[in-house]
This record gives sequence, C-alpha cells and structure tokens, in this order.
Amino acid sequence: MIAGLLALLISALSAAAVEPIKISRGDIALDLSRAVEIYRNQGQNFQVSTAPGLDGIVRRIEVEASSERSTGDWAVFALANNTDQQLDRLIEAPHFRLSGSGLIWPDLGSRRIAAITPSEGFALDRQASSDADVFLVTLNPGSVVTFVAELSSSRLPQVYLWDPEAYKDTVNSYTLFRGIVIGIAGLLALFLTILFVVKGTSMFPATAALAWAVLAYISIDFGFMTRVIDISPGNEQLWRAGTEIALAGTLIVFLFTYLNLNRWHGHFSYGALAWILALLAIGGVALFDPAVAAGIARISFALTAIVGIAVIAYLCFQGYDRAIMIVPSWLMILAWLTAAWMTVTGLLDNDIIQPALGGGLVLIVLLIGFTVMQHAFAGGALHQGLFSDMERQALALTGSGDSVWDWDVPRDRVVTRPDISRQLGLAANSLHGPARNWLPALHADDRDTFRTTLDVVLEHRRGRISQAFRLRGSDGHYHWFLLRARPVIGSDGEIIRCVGTLIDVTEQKKAEERLLQDAVHDNLTGLPNRQLFMNRLETVITLARDDDKVRPTVFVVDIDRFKHVNDSLGISAGDTILLTISRRLHRLLKPQDSLSRFSGDQFAIMLLSEQDPARIAAVADAIRQAVRAPLTFAKREIVLTPSIGLISWTSQQATAEDIVKDAELAMFQAKRFGGDRAEPFRPAFRSIGTDRLQLESDLRRALERKELTLAYQPIVRLEDQSIAGFEALIRWEHPRRGTIPPSDFVPIAESCGLIVPIGLFAMQRAAEDLASWQKQIDDVPLSVSVNLSSRQLLRRDLVNDVSSVIARSGIKPRCFRLELTESLVMDNPEQSSHVLNRLAGLGIGLSIDDFGTGYSSLAYLTRFPFDTIKIDKSFVDDTSPKRVVLLNSMVNMAHELGLSVVAEGVSDESDALQLRQMGCEYVQSFAFGPPQPAEATFKLLKEQYPLAQA
Repeated sequence: MIAGLLALLISALSAAAVEPIKISRGDIALDLSRAVEIYRNQGQNFQVSTAPGLDGIVRRIEVEASSERSTGDWAVFALANNTDQQLDRLIEAPHFRLSGSGLIWPDLGSRRIAAITPSEGFALDRQASSDADVFLVTLNPGSVVTFVAELSSSRLPQVYLWDPEAYKDTVNSYTLFRGIVIGIAGLLALFLTILFVVKGTSMFPATAALAWAVLAYISIDFGFMTRVIDISPGNEQLWRAGTEIALAGTLIVFLFTYLNLNRWHGHFSYGALAWILALLAIGGVALFDPAVAAGIARISFALTAIVGIAVIAYLCFQGYDRAIMIVPSWLMILAWLTAAWMTVTGLLDNDIIQPALGGGLVLIVLLIGFTVMQHAFAGGALHQGLFSDMERQALALTGSGDSVWDWDVPRDRVVTRPDISRQLGLAANSLHGPARNWLPALHADDRDTFRTTLDVVLEHRRGRISQAFRLRGSDGHYHWFLLRARPVIGSDGEIIRCVGTLIDVTEQKKAEERLLQDAVHDNLTGLPNRQLFMNRLETVITLARDDDKVRPTVFVVDIDRFKHVNDSLGISAGDTILLTISRRLHRLLKPQDSLSRFSGDQFAIMLLSEQDPARIAAVADAIRQAVRAPLTFAKREIVLTPSIGLISWTSQQATAEDIVKDAELAMFQAKRFGGDRAEPFRPAFRSIGTDRLQLESDLRRALERKELTLAYQPIVRLEDQSIAGFEALIRWEHPRRGTIPPSDFVPIAESCGLIVPIGLFAMQRAAEDLASWQKQIDDVPLSVSVNLSSRQLLRRDLVNDVSSVIARSGIKPRCFRLELTESLVMDNPEQSSHVLNRLAGLGIGLSIDDFGTGYSSLAYLTRFPFDTIKIDKSFVDDTSPKRVVLLNSMVNMAHELGLSVVAEGVSDESDALQLRQMGCEYVQSFAFGPPQPAEATFKLLKEQYPLAQA
C-alpha cells in the first residue's frame, strides 16, 4: 500500500513538472517564450517542481530572491541536452521589444531578469549587455536542468536561447545596420539644420526638428543613446516616452509650417498651438507615468497622420502645390503607421520589424527633406538672385504684361513687342512701320495731340512722352492705351530711338468713367444727385436772367414716414419702392425738366416746361397722386404720401442754393401740417428756420458764458427715506428767453454736435459737486447719475473722458453713474456692448433708464453690464388692474438678475409703500424732491446729515 501511494505521488509531481525543451548541437537560436511558465506574487521564497530527469524523478527545489525589493514574480523553464557533448548557450531577455508592447499603456522596457538559478550547479553568470539580460549556461551531456528566473518586472516579452557565436554575429549585424541608420539620420538632421541657417525658410527648421526627433527616437530604440549618455537603470522608460512625445509634436509643427495653414484660416494656428501645448503637458506627465505619456503620444501621432491626409487632400483639390508635393511622403507615413500599429498590437511579431520601422522613419524624413528642398529651390538660379540688372528689368517687363513701344527715328519705324495689333483684332504687324500708320487707328480727338507730342520731342531732343490715347479695334470699339517713352540721343546729339512701354488702360478708364458717373449720380436710381442738380439749376438761373421765357420751378418731395417702411420690410424693400417712385416721377416730366434724388427718401424736380401757376399746381398734384398710388410688395399693399415744397424763380433769388433752401423750408412746413400735401414757399417760413439757427448759435456760446447749469433730483431709499444719490439734469438759463427746457435745446445740440462738450461739462460738474459735498459731510456714501446721449456713447474717447472726470474730481468710481435709455443701447448693440463693458471696467455704475418703454427685450439685460433699472413713470401712473402685476414682475425680474430698481414718477405715499412691499429699493419723483441747484441740494444734505454742520 505504501508503494502504491509513493507511485501516485511521483505521478502527480511528474504531471506538475515543467516540460523540458530538448536542445541539439545544431540549434542556433530557440524562442523559449512560449515554454516559460510565469508564477506571480510568490514572495521572496519560491518552491517549484523540476522537470523529470533521465531517471524520471521529479524533485522540489526552493529559490530565494536575490534582493529584498523582489517583485515576487518568477519564471520557470527547463532545458534537456540530449547530445553526448557539453553545450554552451546564452539565455537572452531583451529589455525592450516593440512587438506586442501595446498602444494605450505600452511596455517601454526595463530589466527583465534579476537572476537565474538552475536546479543543479551554480547560479548563471550575467553577461555584459545594455540592451538585454544575457546569462551564460553550460549544459552537461544528457542532463535535464530546470531554471528558475527571478523577474525584475511584471512582463517578460521574450526569452531566447542562443548559440554564443551566432548571438555574437547577430549582434554585430544589428549593430552595423543600426549604426548606418543612425549615421544617415544624423547627417540628414545636420544637413537640414545647416540649410535652415543658410536659407532661412520656415520649412527647414520644422523639417530639421522632425529629423532630430527621429534621430533621438531611433538612438533610444537602437540602444545608442545609452552608450553616449549615462542613463541610469529605470530611466529608459522616461527617455523613450520623451522621444515619442517629441516625434508626435514635431510632426504637427512640420505639417502646420509646410502647408502654411495659418494663411488658410486663423483657427488652424490656435488648434496647432493647443495641440502642441497639450503634448508639452504630457511631457510633464511622463515624469510620473512614462507609459501613459507614451500611449497618448502614439495616439497623437496617429491622429496627426489621419488629420494631415484629410487636410492635404482638401488642399490638393484647391490646387495648392505644397499639398500635392507632400502626398508621397504622407502616404509613406500612413504605411509606416499601419505597420507600427500591427507591431505594437502583436499582429506582426518577429525580430526584423523593430529595426525595420526605425529605418522606415529615416526614409520618411529623407523623402520629406527632398520634398522640402525641391520646393524651396524650385526657382533655380533666378530664385538665388544670379541674374543681371538688365535681365531683372526684362523679367519685370515680361511679368507686368506691358508692351514695348520702340520707334526707330532715322528709319521712321515703330515696333511693339508683343504686337498690339493682335490685341486690337487687326492683322499682324499692321501697326508696325512709320508713325503715321498710327493716325488712322487713333480716335479723331487724339490724333493732333499724338502728332504734336512726337514733333515736340524731335524738335527739342529731350523730354518724356506720357500720353493716353484711344486706338480703334477691328470691331469698331476703342481701347485706351497709355504710352510712356523717352528719347535715346546718339553721339551726334540727334535722337536715334524713342523707347518706352505701351499699357492697355481701358479698364482703368472705364472705372474712372464709372467713378465720375457715381460722383454726380445716385447709385440706386441713376438720377442726378444734389450736386449735379444744383449745377444745372445754377445754369438755368443764369439763362433766366437774360430770357423771360425761362422760369424754373423747384419741387422738393419727401416721402412721409418712409423710415417705417425700412424698419418693417427691410432696406431692400425700401430700395425697390424708391426705384418705383423715381420711375413714376420721371414719367410726369418732359425732356427739358430734371429729376434728382437728394437723399434717402427725398427727391427734387426742376420744372421748365410749365410757367402758368395753375399748370404748376397741377404738376404738384400729379406728383402727389403718383406717390400715393398703392404699391404691392410681398403680397402687401403699401400706400405712401409725400410732403412737397415748391418755389418758382424770381429775380430776388440770387443763387440755386437759396432756391433749394426755400423749397426745403416749404417742404418742412408741409410735414408740420401733417404731410400728404404740397406747400408753396412763403417768406414767413424763413423765420422758423432762422429761430432754430439763432438758438443753435446761442447754444454754442452758452458754455462759454456759463449759462448751462445742473439741477439735482434726489434718489431716495424707500427703506428709511434717506437720500442715496442724485440725478444731474442739465438746465439752460438764456439771458433773453429765460429758462429753455432740455426738450428744446438737446435735439439741437445732438444735431449740430454740441452734445459732446455739453455732456462732458455735465459729467465734470456733477463729479466736482459730489466731491465737494462728500468732503463737507464726512464722505457719506452718495452717488450722482448723468444721462448719456447717442453721440457720446458712440465716441471712442468716452471711456477716457469718464476716467479723466473721476480722476480730476477725486471721487470713487462707484459713486459715479451713467444712465442710458433702452433705445439708445439697442441702436448699435455691438458698439454699445463694447463701450459699456469698458465703462464697467472702470468701476462706475450703469443704469438703464425708461425701462419697459423701448424694446422690452431681456437679452440686453444679460448682455450688457447694467446694475440698476429705472422703471418709467408710465407704469407707476397706470390705473389698469394689470399695473401691480407688471410692476411686481419688473422688480422680481431685476432682482433675479442681480439689479437694483429705481421707480420714477411716484406721486403719493401709498404708491411708495406698495413699491417697497414689492421689493423696490429706490424712488425718484417730485413727491420726494424736485430738481434743485447745487446750493439747495447741499442744504438738503446738511439737514439729513448733521455732521455737515460740525
């Protein structure tokens, strides 16, 4: 029974034992990778069953780790020498193997085996090698030896058993190949760098950087770098990851620089820069986890190749030469990328593929270098500047496309090169010969000038010819040419030749004619503009002074409320309607009459065909009916009305300007009467315009005379009835007319440009008054608000003006506020947004005035940096049942957006109490304080703040 159990135990041990690999004398290299059994996490001591010996006995051996930092992973394999001779073999485990290394979290190499212990004999001796773990083993004849390898890393990609001489020959062969490849790569990188220094083209540094990155990569891959630089064990992964990141980054730089992608779209620059910065950041990751960094670099390289071929294909279809030239190189990159992918995933697994891929990289850079040099030196000697000044001038003349005009004076023979006869459609060389042959082809108005110019040059024997003339083509049309030439004087002082250039300037002349046409005609309707109309009217007035039969009548026609058409239907619809109206008006006139378009929707008519007042009135009514006739646009019927002002010439009107001005005054009066009417001019109309002009003149001197002042209306806190600030209101005390309300003079100031200095005065005075009050009442937190006009908002210097006002007055920016209306902001939202954001950056407050009366859109409240809204008094005075709902909604909406609320026009305490209950913070109205001058405002502050009296 004991014998049976012993046999059963021996059988079990044999089943668990390692299967030995039989070695013969003729075996040069055996791959032991598949025969190696890996045992993980076995600790410092490892026990294993040996392979059965020749006697069939399986033994148990125990191996102790050579280092306390052992991974606990072990590898076991067995070798059997079936020969009758002693065999020496080398066991090799390469530190790095590209095949099967992985893509996402690659194996970047490390020491694989710390020590190998045989089942009999002594531990194996490690052979010197920087690329692999190599151990020398001696197998006795007929022996079966089990080897236990202590692993230095968790992976053991390959284990080979070599014949020592064969291994030496293989290493020498690979060393020779790697040396050749590294030498070519180094020379190529150095050559491209030298070309960059010599040539200075941006393509060369990008290509040279790629070449240096490839050199660094293959130097690490081939183990050359470890012979040049002392790389400590464990740092190979960092170096390998760094070279792969450099390879991915320089490929992006090369693609961007070579294709000059920044000229196609600015986004390419931002994308490439972000990509490169991301790779630099990954370089920092490599310090902590080189495998992750290398995996991302490999993915980046693949993405660059794929995106690159898409961009190259697109630019090839656009006819871009650089893209077409790089196609072969990029296809080679894609082929290399495919082979590399198959290698790292294990689809290709042999010893040749890794050095072949390194050599392939060098071939790619070599092809790219040839492509770059071919493109950079495509110009040959011309590109290098190896030609004379005369050749340069000849090339410039050829490139300009001008013809050479050569007149051999003694022989009286004119020649043009190239022949312009063909350009005119004439028979070849028809203009070659005597200069007089040109006269029949010249325009009749240019013949005398051409002949005289040549005669003057011959007579004076100096000077230059610069003349534009017309030559008739075979189709009867004339072509404009510009001749520039100078005489060549012989040794006897006579002219022997006259040589110059002949340029076809037909298109330029046509452009000049179009410019002249546009200068005196309306672009839309083709009608004479105001300048041409005034010129014609002045001419007619000159005739009228000497001829009683010439009595012009001028009509100025303005379309009522035409702006609403543009606002509702669009500019294109408005243009179509103006074209229709201009055609209708033109059909009413006779040949001697004239129609003009003065401005957007304003026309002028000079009537010469009628002098009878009744007939003139009939024409005015016909004009009115023509404009009133319904128009159909986009299935909508549109009815417009005109305001017509008219005046007939009398001897009292001295100039055309006076007549037109009187007709415009009559037209404005027709508009005041409601429009849709014709109004003859009456002298009384002049007083209306004069009054406005006088007011404008007085306003210009109001600032100098210190007639403009500010009144301050309190803004009161509803919580405790205290004053939070003031709104500064402009006032004009005219010396003769008394107080002029802002509604009368502000529009005049805006139209004549005075609103800018007036607005600057208001801001400066308000800031100075506030600074004075704060100094006297211990810096109580008050604010002052100033209204802003459209002219001020659109000025580029507004931000500088506000900053200067705050600096000069010495107040804190948060105490100064600007108020704007909804319509003012939305007239030009893009410009308004830019200016308001810069103003908010100064730290001042921004209020939206008359809230709810303009566009009623919430978009601008989130888009523009307002901090306060002012509810218009029309909502507070509303007596409808919806008043409370509207006010409550406005207050809640403002608070949700983080805005304060000021209610305007509160008339009694009950309204104020109701607004306070809604959450409204401030109120501004006559019930809480009317606008007062600065002195009265300061007294009000002293009453509220007793410290001011101390």
